[in-house]
Amino acid sequence: MEQKQLKDIPLSVLDLAIINQGHTASDTFKNSLDLAQHVENWGYQRYWLAEHHNMENVGSSATAVLIGHIAGGTSSIRVGSGGIMLPNHAPLVVAEQFGTLASLFPNRIDLGLGRAPGTDQLTAMALRRDRLGAGNDFYKNIAELRTYLDADNRTGAVRAIPGEGLDIPIWILGSSTDSAYLAAALGLPYSFASHFAPTYLHAAIKLYRDNFRPSPQLQKPYVMPAVNVIAADTDKEAERIASSFYRMALGIITGKRQPLQPPIESMEGIWTEYEEAAVKNMMAYSFIGSPETVQAGLQDFLDDTQADELMIVSHIYHHEDRLRSYETLNGLRK
Repeated sequence: MEQKQLKDIPLSVLDLAIINQGHTASDTFKNSLDLAQHVENWGYQRYWLAEHHNMENVGSSATAVLIGHIAGGTSSIRVGSGGIMLPNHAPLVVAEQFGTLASLFPNRIDLGLGRAPGTDQLTAMALRRDRLGAGNDFYKNIAELRTYLDADNRTGAVRAIPGEGLDIPIWILGSSTDSAYLAAALGLPYSFASHFAPTYLHAAIKLYRDNFRPSPQLQKPYVMPAVNVIAADTDKEAERIASSFYRMALGIITGKRQPLQPPIESMEGIWTEYEEAAVKNMMAYSFIGSPETVQAGLQDFLDDTQADELMIVSHIYHHEDRLRSYETLNGLRK
């Protein structure tokens, strides 16, 4: 098999609408739109937003609303969900929301679906109310959602208007082998959350490819793993910028989440040896450094996974540094 090269691989963006210390959600949304406009000009393939709830540092809870904000301020880049946590929602509502988005922005909307709640269990209860078992009905909920989007449902007793008959690509998202089996069985593209859940990446990709069944949407397997990237002029500068990312990850491990902190010169004294190891294990697929360092790391990742597309996550405090990182990464493909 011919090895894939970074210069030939589509790049996309996953945005959690991270809220920075000293800033508001409104600031975050303005920066997200500005980033989307820049990456569109740089030739990125898609811009996705991820559903999370009850997190002080994440502003993407109303995911469909933000997708409309980004799509409305851009003209060609695909915009979508990475993902909508389907157990939190009635499938009909998702069909209507994304049918509305696809009607407003034809041929530009992606619908990525996940089975986790995107939050803690108490918040999941508040979201789901009497639907607490919905996470166990992921396959059934997807089937119901696809029925509402199918043109053949025009004689159905319950219809999604708008939504019915629209070509809205569905993706399966996951961080385990369960999602790989499901994506393969349905013949849908598959995005793996290796940016924070690296353990099952290779096993999931293999299971997906080995068990893939062609569908009207997709004739052969298509894999898009997510990875963390922070690129700067030098390795030292990238590591300094990455201190914000490290502290955010540390907050996940310790349960002490807070808005994204400004970068600091060193993590020494901020984390223990055990905490550092835990962060770097969780964020194993992180490529931080100079253009040369990032390019070498991403090419090794491509050699290992033969990914069809890469989804890039960059938790960077200063907006100009974030823009520069994405611009630098795009330059590695030339």
